[in-house]
Amino acid sequence: MEVKSFKVKNVTFGDGRLTFILGPCVVESAQHALFMAQEINDICRHIGVDFVYKSSFDKANRSSIESFRGSGMEKGLEVLAQVKAEINVPVITDVHETWQVEKVAAVADIIQIPAFLCRQTDLLVESAKTGKAVNVKKGQFLAPWDAKNIVDKLQSAGCKKILLTERGASFGYNNLVVDLRSFPIIRSFGVPVVFDVTHSLQLPGGLGKATGGQAEYIEYFARAGVACGVDAVFMEVHDDPKNAPSDGPNQLPLKKLETLLVKLKEIHEIIQK
Repeated sequence: MEVKSFKVKNVTFGDGRLTFILGPCVVESAQHALFMAQEINDICRHIGVDFVYKSSFDKANRSSIESFRGSGMEKGLEVLAQVKAEINVPVITDVHETWQVEKVAAVADIIQIPAFLCRQTDLLVESAKTGKAVNVKKGQFLAPWDAKNIVDKLQSAGCKKILLTERGASFGYNNLVVDLRSFPIIRSFGVPVVFDVTHSLQLPGGLGKATGGQAEYIEYFARAGVACGVDAVFMEVHDDPKNAPSDGPNQLPLKKLETLLVKLKEIHEIIQK
């Protein structure tokens, strides 16, 4: 089946393009978000690739009750709206409950469904009804061919702009593995496929009260995904991962972003030829 490409603001998903979804795991402050968005935007413009800014206002599925969850919906959406206005980039953020969808849709250009909630029909339908693009992360427990049901649910509610994201499957305890077959399988549903590189390198709950990660493998995973023909690459990026309040062990250091994006663009161009 031919992949249905679409635009979100000035960003294209599909149509032979390689698009990037980049940003820190959570909204930490307006100052930090504006700094990160500007730095990433400058890099992407210099290289000549499309970019959507990603950050979550709330991480509702943290390992521990003590874990940092974010700045909350009201403050977080204010910051994302500021990023849109001042940096002029589209933004994507997560929803966890149906009552959040309308408020998030007023700011976000793409609504994201977390992996653990990918089968929540009411959440999918409510997000689809907004008319916004919806990105659903395939759950760690879900086979790639079963993700077709996600597409069907969204389309039944009128969603025209659908992204499906691969972020690894549970492999024993505290580990994930990426099955490269999932990329062509998901694309066969007629929707652009996104590879969430950094979350695929999590070690869920691997630090007891926090999630571990293997950021040293980000470049290898990203290169493999692009070589497999994904339409977009999702990576959480931080200027100081060691001190990031959430998902630090699997975020890409900002200083490494430009070099990696150049390599990924080169690989994509070879594949397109």
